[in-house]
Amino acid sequence: MALTVLLDLRLKAEAVANAPAMLRDILTGTRAFDGCLGVDVLVDAEDPSHLILLERWASAEADSAYRAWRAGAGATELGSLLVSAPQVSQFEIATDI
Repeated sequence: MALTVLLDLRLKAEAVANAPAMLRDILTGTRAFDGCLGVDVLVDAEDPSHLILLERWASAEADSAYRAWRAGAGATELGSLLVSAPQVSQFEIATDI
């Protein structure tokens, strides 16, 4: 079953200007990862330091494989831009509603 993941990011004030370039580089790898159906970046209209990454995955297994890769060989410097750890929420489509 497909999975939608929301990654809630809070950037350091001094990182807001440079974050788009780093995120573009990071998301190239994310979007190319097997099972990734797409990633959109949402910027809070009132607070540009608050971003939500809307990720769509073919399955929970694809998402798990991606998270394992990012924790190891695919690690990035994203954490250096953040004031706190990203908040990750996973959602499945309710087909019975």
